[in-house]
Amino acid sequence: MQTRTAVAAPVLPVARTALTPLGMDTVRIDGGFWGQRQDLNGAVMIPHCLHWEHEVGWVGNFSALLEGRLAEDRRGREFSDSDVYKLLEAMAWEIGRSGSPALQETFDGIVALVAACQQPDGYLNTQFGNAGQRPRYSDFEMGHELYSTGHLVQAAVARLRTGFGLEDRLVAVALRAADHVCEVFGADGLERVCGHPEIEVALAELYRATGEERYLDQAHLFLERRGRGTLRDIEFGRAYFQDDVPLREADAFRGHAVRALYLAAAAVDAGVELDDGGLVDAIERQYRRTLARRTYLTGGMGSHHQDEAFGQDFELPPDRAYCETCAGVGSVMVAWRLLLARGDLRYADVIERALYNVVAASPAEDGRAFFYTNTLHQRSAGTPLPSDEPSPRASGAGRAAWFEVSCCPTNVSRTLAQLGTYVATRSADGVQLLQFVPGTVSAELGAGRRVTLEVTTAYPHDGHVRIEVVEAPPGPWELTVRIPHWADGASVDLNDGRGPQPASAPAFVHRGSLAAGTVVDVAIPLVPRWVYPDERIDAVRGCVALERGPLVLCAESLDQPGGVDVAGLEVDPSGPVAGADGTVVAAGWHVDLPGEPDPYRGAPRRRARERADVHFVPYYSWGNRGPSTMRIWVPVGHD
Repeated sequence: MQTRTAVAAPVLPVARTALTPLGMDTVRIDGGFWGQRQDLNGAVMIPHCLHWEHEVGWVGNFSALLEGRLAEDRRGREFSDSDVYKLLEAMAWEIGRSGSPALQETFDGIVALVAACQQPDGYLNTQFGNAGQRPRYSDFEMGHELYSTGHLVQAAVARLRTGFGLEDRLVAVALRAADHVCEVFGADGLERVCGHPEIEVALAELYRATGEERYLDQAHLFLERRGRGTLRDIEFGRAYFQDDVPLREADAFRGHAVRALYLAAAAVDAGVELDDGGLVDAIERQYRRTLARRTYLTGGMGSHHQDEAFGQDFELPPDRAYCETCAGVGSVMVAWRLLLARGDLRYADVIERALYNVVAASPAEDGRAFFYTNTLHQRSAGTPLPSDEPSPRASGAGRAAWFEVSCCPTNVSRTLAQLGTYVATRSADGVQLLQFVPGTVSAELGAGRRVTLEVTTAYPHDGHVRIEVVEAPPGPWELTVRIPHWADGASVDLNDGRGPQPASAPAFVHRGSLAAGTVVDVAIPLVPRWVYPDERIDAVRGCVALERGPLVLCAESLDQPGGVDVAGLEVDPSGPVAGADGTVVAAGWHVDLPGEPDPYRGAPRRRARERADVHFVPYYSWGNRGPSTMRIWVPVGHD
């Protein structure tokens, strides 16, 4: 076993793909929307998560195991180990990004504690298999043992990818755990799967990082076993686990949204590495239908609260949107893998939407509270949540400092730490700029040819993107700039005397010589635009939404004149729309909603209404100023 050439990226295919990812060592984000959030993550979010994981006892579970009191003192849900491992992954990527010695010291302390708990055969879990606890692998449906191991492995992959070798302590622990999984669940072992997919995507990436084919083989075994009814039927049905239909035969993603997305990401990984185009085709077909029929305007996924699951086609009620933050992360994972495999830059649009309107919406502006679910319509303002105790509920009217199920804060943290790896890709002939962030992109094209780009932009608040070619090879090469599908009127100026040239989705491609010193100016119009729902989405029929650039906008009660509740708003899409200082103002009405006791009547009610402006702000920012009501889809009014 040996470490393969490290590129500091979470997804690094070995097999040939249409596009090749760049690592955080060659892509630097300097400030701007995402740079500010990366800095906040390192300075506040990671310490915040660490504080809470100590406070609620999840790190302490490992100490309790060593001290022989785990059966009596264990705290948290059965999967709490996984949140410790996700935090370690976030730390690993942040150490790779910033090189923080203090964070490395903290990281080493937690790893030492975890390592001391590993059993001789590699098994590691604080919920099962220890004195006074249920036996190992006695609850495949809800036990999350393999799920937790998967997150341990992904944290180790982050260490390998950021320059730490096989001798790294966390890597050694994860390799022993992965070997244990292969021994117990291999071709001659238990023919079972975990109720929550995750081990599959982790093993596929561990194969890529180490070259050990048994890890890929085991990931493939788990994928092929899925959908064969190996898990116990439950109240929500086997679709909850994606264990009702073999992976290749499904029509769309169904069941628990995060589980479905993690499983799909793993299937793309395995399909790419095993040259199984049929498997990748199946996932792409399912994902495209899911995007077209089961995804919210924000890019959020999951419309059922009771089982955190996808609904049927066009079942997308805004006020009952679950849209778990982790599902937004999972969608980014799937879209990124399909983008690399197929070279289809439209998947970068999907990533952009989920990043700006789900991932960025979850954390509070100060980085000390999070949304677990991301509703599109908040009917009641609620009350502020306490900052000194975890919330027992995933959904609520405000962000919570922590949750009894806290997968989302650590998922946001690890995503922000690795975010630079989603900015650009390379091919044999050039560089593809996918996300617009200020900073530097550098890529080796092969044969000693190197391209370095310096990007300056205030996107998403300003649509001008300046790309300076700092370093370029002699002769022709290819610069590709993604043009979002909504960017009507976009243009690119090569500053060659021809002036701005029209550019349309999915990309502007320049094939030729661009010497060092060349400046390319990209103009992406950020004009507010009305969005109309498909007529089959019954819950928002007769409503419209506003977007500006990649940002979905929302009407929050705090911005309306007199603090009018959003239930009393109507808009006039034919009227003027203007934007200033981050707020978009549209023409509309304030409607008087009398408090009548009977909501039903034999004739339409006459309602008093008056012309008034309706104010919109970016959805990611809502809920930061105190209790409020909010909606994205607003009814269309008529004179």
